[in-house]
Amino acid sequence: MVLSWIQLASLMMFLGVTLGAFGAHALKDKIPAHSLETFKTGIFYHIIHALGLFIIAWLTSQSSDPKFHYAGLCFLTGIFLFSGSLYLLAITELKSIGIITPLGGLCFLAGWFLIMHSQILP
Repeated sequence: MVLSWIQLASLMMFLGVTLGAFGAHALKDKIPAHSLETFKTGIFYHIIHALGLFIIAWLTSQSSDPKFHYAGLCFLTGIFLFSGSLYLLAITELKSIGIITPLGGLCFLAGWFLIMHSQILP
């Protein structure tokens, strides 16, 4: 089964809100304050790029430019690499996980770059 961009965006928002609530309630007294801030940073970028996936859903309905699909894939990959690594870093405090985070950031940048250089007009 292949999910549409609107379904993927909704799933990512669902996960972002769920993880945000988990961090705010379950982790608040369990991890150090600096780790909680790291977790919150992951949530922030997760939510921003899940919203970006809603933009992708709209853009792909307006244009057949494949760059929009690639941008969406970049956002999804970025959420997993950037935010996911920050979640793991915050919970485990294994500093070596931090090497993954910039790769996710590059995926986010690549997605925005692809949108910037795509064609919205038919």
